[in-house]
Amino acid sequence: MSIFTKIINGEIPCYKIAEDTNFIAFLDINPNAKGHTLCVPKKEVNRLLEMDEDLYLRLMKFSRKVGLALEKTIPCNRVGMAVIGLEVPHVHVHLIPINEMRDMTFKHKVSLTEDEFIALAEAIKENL
Repeated sequence: MSIFTKIINGEIPCYKIAEDTNFIAFLDINPNAKGHTLCVPKKEVNRLLEMDEDLYLRLMKFSRKVGLALEKTIPCNRVGMAVIGLEVPHVHVHLIPINEMRDMTFKHKVSLTEDEFIALAEAIKENL
């Protein structure tokens, strides 16, 4: 069972942005930038291309909706998207508000307090 499945099952807390029957979006707790969000299918699948096409397309649609809310909430040039899949064996889409290429490198991190995470999650939810 992946850490994301534990989050989905409510065993581990998260800063939830959005949720529907098939997907959940929550703030990354080790963010590249303020607003770095993960969009995760509730069905545990290890690799993006192992997902059935319908679920894959619905994940992209869900991620787009969350990304548009991020753009309304976080001042940035754009929202970058990445699917890497090496750090957790459960498909997840990284949505990262970016201003320059280095924001997508996963080498530069930002820190937020718990209060900042909570306020940020609420602000993004308001823009969904």
